[in-house]
Amino acid sequence: MLFQHVPVVATLLAAAVIEVAALPKRAQQSLGKHRVTNIELGPRPYYLVDNMEAGPLKDRLGACSEDAMRPTKFSISHRGGACLQFPEETVESIMAGTRMGAGIQECDVAFTKDRQFVCRHDQCDLHTTTNIVATELGAKCTQPFTPASAANGTAASAKCCTSDLTLAEFKTLCGKMDGFNASATTPEDFLHGTPGWRTDLYATCGTVLAHKEFIALVDGLGLDFTPELKAPAVPMPFEGGDYTFEAYAQQLADEYREAGVDFARVYPQSFQFAAVRYWLEHEPAFARQAVLLDESGDRAGLEAAVANLTRYKDAGVNIVAPPLPYLVELDGANAIVPSRYAREAKRLGLQIITWSLERSGPWPPSTRRDRRAALIITTRLSSTPRPATATFTGSSTCWRARWALWASSRIGRLRLRTMLTAWGF
Repeated sequence: MLFQHVPVVATLLAAAVIEVAALPKRAQQSLGKHRVTNIELGPRPYYLVDNMEAGPLKDRLGACSEDAMRPTKFSISHRGGACLQFPEETVESIMAGTRMGAGIQECDVAFTKDRQFVCRHDQCDLHTTTNIVATELGAKCTQPFTPASAANGTAASAKCCTSDLTLAEFKTLCGKMDGFNASATTPEDFLHGTPGWRTDLYATCGTVLAHKEFIALVDGLGLDFTPELKAPAVPMPFEGGDYTFEAYAQQLADEYREAGVDFARVYPQSFQFAAVRYWLEHEPAFARQAVLLDESGDRAGLEAAVANLTRYKDAGVNIVAPPLPYLVELDGANAIVPSRYAREAKRLGLQIITWSLERSGPWPPSTRRDRRAALIITTRLSSTPRPATATFTGSSTCWRARWALWASSRIGRLRLRTMLTAWGF
C-alpha cells in the first residue's frame, strides 16, 4: 500500500525544491532548543566500519558499535557539523551536529552591510550556499548571476557577499547545500549543483543565522562555542568608514560579553594572526583560549611553520590548530612518529587542536589498493600514543576512528601518497 503514494511524495519533494529556489523563506525556527542528551551517530560511521576489510583496526572500531554515545568536547562541529546532509551554518546543521555528539559548535563569522555578524564559511559564498541568485536580492550581489555561454565557452557565475546585504535582507534567504551548476542558463538552474555524494534530502530551506542567534541557540543547548573570525573579503576599513579590522575583531568579544557568556566557554579562532594578537593585547580574558589556525607551512614550507611557533608563543598564543599532516612524519624505519612541528609545539607548551575530517566524497572503486594501504596506515596510527599536546580527548577506542576516517579525507590522501612509496605500495 505504501508504494501507491510514491508519485505523491515525489510531487511534494519537487515542489519543495522549487520553493527553495524561488519563494521567500518560511517562518523562522524557534531558537529555544533544549539540551540534547540522546546522542545518535546515524548510520554512516557503522557503514564505514562494516565495509572495511577484516583486520585488527576493524575489530577495534567495531567494539564501539553498541556503546552508549555521549556529547564530548573532543567533537568540534564544522559549519554546524552535518554538512554532508544539511545546509551548512544553519539551525538545522547545528541541531544535527549536536544530535551526533558535538560538544563545541562553530560559527564562521562574517559581517553584513550594516556591520552585523552572521554565520557563513566565507564572506562571499552566498551564491553557492543560499538561494540568493534566484531572489530579488540577487541584483545586489557584487557580481549578479551571469548565464553560461556555449558560444563563448564561459561558465555560469555569480559572487554574492554578506556585505552586499543588510542583516534583515540576509535573514530572508534559504540555506542550501554548497554547490552550483556551471552550465546554468537561469538563476534557478544555477542553484542545482549539489555533489552526488551529498544530499538535498534535508535542504528544503535552511534557517540562516545571525551570530547573536547562534550564541543564543548554542547557549540554550549547553554547549561551548568556537567562532572563527573570517578574513574580510572586502577592503578594510569597510566602505572607507570607521569599521576597521580592529573594530571587526573587537565586535566578536563584545557580542559574547553582551550575551553574558563566560569566556571560559569560548574558543575564538582565526587564520589571521593579527586578529589573535589584537585579542591578546585588548581582550586578554577572551584570548586565553584563542585558537590560531596555522596553515603557514602551505606557503613557506613546514620548517617555516615550525619557526613561527616561537613567535606565536612569545606573543601569548596558547593554542595552535594546524592541519593534521603537519603533526606526523615518517622516521628512518618508516614508522609514523610525531613531526618536528608537534614536538616543537609540545616543547613550547602550546596546545594543539588539529583539523581532522573534511566534506570529501567517497573514493572511486579503482583505488582499492590505496584504501587497503590506508587501513594499514591507520592501524599503525591507532597503536601510536595520542599526542600529549592534544586539547580534547574522548574514548580511547573510539578516538581511533578519527584516524581511520582521516585516511579517507582529502588531506589524508595527500599524506598517503608519500607513505605508500615508503612502504612499497
